[in-house]
Amino acid sequence: MPSNILAIDFGTSNSAAAIVESGQVRHIPVEAGGQTLPTAVFFPQGGGTMRIGEAALDALIAGDEGRFMRALKSILGTSLLHESRLIAGRRRTLSDVITAFLRELRLRSEAATGRSFPRALSGRPVRFHSADDEADARAEEDLRACYLAAGFDEVTFLAEPEAAAIACGGLGGDSGIGLIVDIGGGTSDFSAFRATPEGPEILANHGIRLGGTDFDHALSMAFAMPELGLGGELRREMGEGRLPVPRAPYIDLSTWAKIPFLYTPETRRSVERMVRLAVEPKRMERLSAVLTLELGHELAFAVEAGKISANGDAGAGRIAMDVVEPGLGVPLSSADLDAVLDDARAQLGEAAGRTLAAAGAAPGDIARIVLVGGSSLMGFVESEMRALCPDATSIRANAFTAVVDGLALAAQRAA
Repeated sequence: MPSNILAIDFGTSNSAAAIVESGQVRHIPVEAGGQTLPTAVFFPQGGGTMRIGEAALDALIAGDEGRFMRALKSILGTSLLHESRLIAGRRRTLSDVITAFLRELRLRSEAATGRSFPRALSGRPVRFHSADDEADARAEEDLRACYLAAGFDEVTFLAEPEAAAIACGGLGGDSGIGLIVDIGGGTSDFSAFRATPEGPEILANHGIRLGGTDFDHALSMAFAMPELGLGGELRREMGEGRLPVPRAPYIDLSTWAKIPFLYTPETRRSVERMVRLAVEPKRMERLSAVLTLELGHELAFAVEAGKISANGDAGAGRIAMDVVEPGLGVPLSSADLDAVLDDARAQLGEAAGRTLAAAGAAPGDIARIVLVGGSSLMGFVESEMRALCPDATSIRANAFTAVVDGLALAAQRAA
C-alpha cells in the first residue's frame, strides 16, 4: 500500500521531496529538471504570485522589483521568525514565508504524483542551535507549526544524519562502524552507526550550528566587505581623532537571512553619514550603492561562487564584485580559503570527535566515513575527517539527496 507520508528535506540552501514506489526511492520533480530546488523565495513588488526555487533566483538575476529571501531555516527558534515586516507591499512574518514555501512544496508534490499527502516526515538537524536547548526545542516547534499551517495534518521529525545513515548504511560493507558527516548550509551533523540486517544501528548523534552559509560569511567578512569599507576609519564629527567603521552592517550584509532587512531608510541614512566622514570615501560609497540598489544577495552569490572556485582543482578563485563596480574583485586562493576557514575546520573535527566519544568508539574503529550535504564537498571537510580517522575509507554519497532518500525509506516503513 502506498504511503501517504511525504518525505521532505527542508534545507537551508536546498530542499527536496521523495516517496518510495515499487521499493525504490522516487525523487519528486518539485523543480523542473532537478532533484532538488533552492530554498529561496521571491515576492514581486506590488503583489503577484510568490516564486520559489530557480524561479526566485531567476527573478533576482533579472533584476525584477521585489523581495528575495534565502536561508530562512536559520531563523527558526529565534524571535526574528515572528516579527512582522513589510515585504512586497504586505506585512508578513518569516514564519508566513516558510509556511508558503512548504505549502507550495506540498502542492507540487501532490500534482506530480496525483496523490494526497496529509502527513510529512521532515528532516531536522541534530541541533538547530548548538548550545541553547530552549532555542533548539523552539525551532522544532516553529517548524512543526509551519508544516501544519502549510496544510499537513501531521508531521514527525527524523535527525538528518540518521536519515542519511538509512540511505547510505550499506555503503562500504557491513563491517566496523560508519560515521555520517552531513555538512549542510546552516548546520553540521554527525551520526556514528553500525550496519545490521534490520538497518543501521545509531550509536550516537551530535550536531553544531555551523555550515556553508557560515563559511560564506567568514569569507565575505575577510575579503569582500573590506572593499566596501570594513576595517576603515571615520573622522569624528566634532573634535579630533578617528573612529573605526562600525561592523554591524557588514555582519548583516554577510549573513544570507539578514540581507533583506538592511534595505531600510534608517540604514541608508546611517551609511550616507559614514560616507561623508570616511577616511576612504570610495570604499564606503560602494557600500551605499549596494544598499541603494539592493545588491546584497548578488554579492553573497559572488562570495559563494568564489568559495567554490577556490575549492576546485585549480586551487585559485576570485570573488567577482562587478555587480558593485566594473572590474572590482578579490583573488581567493585555496590557501586563503584554508586560512579563513581554519576555525570552522577545527570545530568540525571537534564535533566529529565528540560523536565518536559518545558512541564509545575510537578513531581506529571507524571503517568508513560517509560525506553528505552540499558543504561536505569542501576539501577541508574530507581532509579533517581523514586526519581524525586515518584508517577509514572515505565515501562521497549522493551529497544533495542522501537525507531525503533516507527519509523516504523511513516514511515507507512507518506507513
